[in-house]
Order: sequence, then C-alpha cells, then structure tokens
Amino acid sequence: MGGLSPEREVSIVTGNSVLEAINGKGLTALPIHVDHNIGETLKSNPIDLAFLALHGTYGEDGCIQGLLEYFKIPYTGAGVMGSALAYDKLKSKEILKFHGIPTADYEVFYKNQRADRGLDLPVVVKPTNQGSSLGVTIVKDENQWEAALETAFAYSEEVIVEKFIDGKLLAIGMSGMKPMPIVQIRPKSGFYDYEAKYTSGKTEYICPADIGEDEADRCRQTAIQVFQVLRGRGFPRVDVILDGHGTPQVLEMNTIPGMTPTSLLPMAARELGLKFDDLVVEILKTAQRDYTE
Repeated sequence: MGGLSPEREVSIVTGNSVLEAINGKGLTALPIHVDHNIGETLKSNPIDLAFLALHGTYGEDGCIQGLLEYFKIPYTGAGVMGSALAYDKLKSKEILKFHGIPTADYEVFYKNQRADRGLDLPVVVKPTNQGSSLGVTIVKDENQWEAALETAFAYSEEVIVEKFIDGKLLAIGMSGMKPMPIVQIRPKSGFYDYEAKYTSGKTEYICPADIGEDEADRCRQTAIQVFQVLRGRGFPRVDVILDGHGTPQVLEMNTIPGMTPTSLLPMAARELGLKFDDLVVEILKTAQRDYTE
C-alpha cells in the first residue's frame, strides 16, 4: 500500500480497508508500505502472496508486478503486460481502436512539441499515465485550453485529448470474464474528479444502473471485450460512458480498483450479496504470477 504516486493517500485507505478485512477472516496479513526500499522489504518479510492495494505509477503500471515476478510472489490484479497496457491511456486507446471497440476520438500532445488542436470543443484533457482523475480537465471554452494542457503536463510528458461524450458514466466490475452489476455514477458537480471520487456525499451511485436491459447487455459485452484485449485478470473495473445512441464508449480498464468506503467494486459486490471481507477473499484467490517455473 502507499507507494510513490500522487495517489498514495488513497492507496493507504484501500490498503487499510483490505488489511482489516483479511485479519477479520482470521488470515495473517502484513501491511507493507511501498517506498524506494521495497526490494529489501520483500527480502526481509517473506510472504506467500501480495494483495496489491497500490494506485498510480509504480503500482498499476507493471513495475511492482515485475518486481514480484522476480521474487516469485503471486499477486492480485493483472500481470506485467496487462498492467502496463491498461495503465497507459494512449496504448489502451490504440488497442481498443484496433479491435473496433467504441471509444472517444482522440489526439496526442507532447510537452515540448506543441501543435494545433484538431478536435472541436468540448474536449477532455488528461495525462496518459495517471489515475483518480488527477490532471484531468473538461475544456468547454477556448480560454481554458492552455491551462488544461499545463495541468495535464504537470503529471505527464504526454497528454491525450479526447472528444467529450455526453452520457451516463458507468462502471462495470469484472469477476474474471464475468461482468458484475453495473454502477451508475452521478457526480453532483457534473465532473467525476478527485474530490467527487473520494469525498462522501459528493456523488450519487446507483446500482444496478438506471439503464435498459439492452443497454446493460451491450455494456457487459463491451466490458468482456476490453478484459480480453487488455489482458485483464482477477477483479478489474471497466469504465464507460453510455452515449445518446446507447453505445458504451470505453474510458479505461482499472486493473487495481479502489477498495475505499466510496469505491465502486464493493458496491457491485454488495448487489450480488457479497460482503466487503468476502470480496477481499475472492480477490485473494485470484493471486498468481505470469511465470510459474
């Protein structure tokens, strides 16, 4: 838990929630706070498997997964390649486009190679390698454009600009290849930013989502496709916007969904009758490595 990314504090909340659940089940769990000495920490604390409660860079991007592979420690979530692909917003978009999976039109900007914007406003400006909506801006007016770029470039050398899609924000948790009940997200501010995600009362959640059965089925089938092409594993979460035509436009796949009091995956699990501590155990059961020799 913890880690080195700007999402450290959220990761600690996730980690503590998971730790309490594991201990409550009578299992032995050790909290490991990740810093630059994580290699030495793993050497001095032999463990059977790792429940990854890390968010952001070094935690979701394949780095810690690669280290755990070297130590031959099974871990929860996607493998090295799956983590890297899903975390990089540009690479995941390219893969989605290649497979014909609906996702918003986009273009890429680089910090030291500015170019004219090709997409008409409104657009969404975001770093290619951050989570929790850090550095993300919805640009509706031309005078917001430069500030939005600067905000995103503070987190990444590479910025992705997407065509804004007006629709219903939905989250589809996955239990392996099986979609869980869909959660609909209604931020009271109109934008599901960091504050809306992690501040109680800032967002309304509806589960199951207030959508038609045909729309729900399209969302589930899309989530399965995303899981397959981005090498999902365990219990990831696929986020989409259901547009005005009933098409689920994919935003991303989160390989280590949050497990905080306001997190989406536990909401979906509750709809299935699965308590938080039982969900944690089910996630633990999926721990594995890419290489088993």
